[in-house]
Amino acid sequence: MSEARRPLVVAVGLKAEARVAARIAGARVVAGGGDSRRLALALESACAGACGVLSFGIAGGLDPALAPGTSFLAREVVAPDGTRFPADARLVRALGLPDAVFAGVDAAVGSADEKRTLRLATGASLVDMESHVAAQAAARFGLPFAALRVVADPAGAELPHAALVAMRPDGGIALSPLLRSLARDPRQIVGLTRAAFAARAAFKSLFRGGQALALGLPDFGELVLDMPAEDEFGRPLSV
Repeated sequence: MSEARRPLVVAVGLKAEARVAARIAGARVVAGGGDSRRLALALESACAGACGVLSFGIAGGLDPALAPGTSFLAREVVAPDGTRFPADARLVRALGLPDAVFAGVDAAVGSADEKRTLRLATGASLVDMESHVAAQAAARFGLPFAALRVVADPAGAELPHAALVAMRPDGGIALSPLLRSLARDPRQIVGLTRAAFAARAAFKSLFRGGQALALGLPDFGELVLDMPAEDEFGRPLSV
């Protein structure tokens, strides 16, 4: 890869997300596997010489109006400590999807009550476990940041215990914990089946997003430099 084409760091949680993200032009994909500390350490290395940071993958819905498969860009990301990280407004406009506030968490949010509480506390419409870590890394390195996430489990859905324990640190599926959880409570199969259909809809949308980016997203650094500093009325554009 030439110096003129610096890599875009793409932060994901799951191996399935990583496979889609690998199609993005110039992507350097980092998977956290649900471990925010692991992801933060990996991003420290990956961000060196990068042109920007993109959080990419599925998310939980906090807004009851959002159906599985709905895609959003982050307007800002609210970290667990309440710190708010704005996405680069020029990148959001360039990528052209609707934007919303994302909430970042370090542990999976599975119940409808937890989602409702988080929405009231943050005003966020979506929640995921990687965007706040990616935003923090981008801020440390002074890099443009964006997040593209697709709703998988809607706000009113209850994720079964088996789904919450099934993520391995490398982003793959841990079958043993999943099967042990199902053995203790086979009734979870209904919830898992519902979650699987929702995830399928989400990954279809995510794949389309990956395809669009694979067509040749410009270097993030070049894109920011090329965007006008003022709008058509001479007002400054926020970053």
